[in-house]
Amino acid sequence: MVTATLYIEGGGEGKDLRARFREGWKKFFDSAGVGGRTKIVRGAGRRQTFDRFATAVSDSSPGTVPFLLVDSEGPVAPGHSVWQHLHARDGWHRPANAGDDRAFLMVQVMETWFLADREALRSYFGTGFGENALRAWPNLEDVPKSRVFEALERATASCRKSYSKGKVSFELLAQVDPAQVEAACPHAKAFLNKLRAL
Repeated sequence: MVTATLYIEGGGEGKDLRARFREGWKKFFDSAGVGGRTKIVRGAGRRQTFDRFATAVSDSSPGTVPFLLVDSEGPVAPGHSVWQHLHARDGWHRPANAGDDRAFLMVQVMETWFLADREALRSYFGTGFGENALRAWPNLEDVPKSRVFEALERATASCRKSYSKGKVSFELLAQVDPAQVEAACPHAKAFLNKLRAL
């Protein structure tokens, strides 16, 4: 069986956050039905994640397929591939041994995926969750990064725990429904479909 090694941006510092990062992503991929064929590698910083991926591509062993997953950090221009976006935004070049289908984006940030599952947000944040702060955006991937964070902060301002990167984000990732994410975020659907096709 082919194993997908996923180099994913983020993870924070400290042993606890690293563990929560892996646990959150593992539960998400298990729920998506691809957990048994994935190995999660915390990339930490954005550039560090790309460098680790590029090294893995040049040294990959048989039966292992490396993938890169990072935030787009902004809109993806119409007609641009993932690598075109990453070159335009970050100056990254596709490694020689990496196919066009080895890099994927969370558009525009991981938190965009959370907005796709309002039920998970209501369940996680509980009493005080202000869903009215989350607009009914017709295309979640068009919502700017800053607006995503502002919406989550406003919606959770009166909750026992408000939204924050780290512990809260990884616990929430473990609870969102991948089917809801796929339905609202085409780039997420492309990524999960690729993993299913291995």
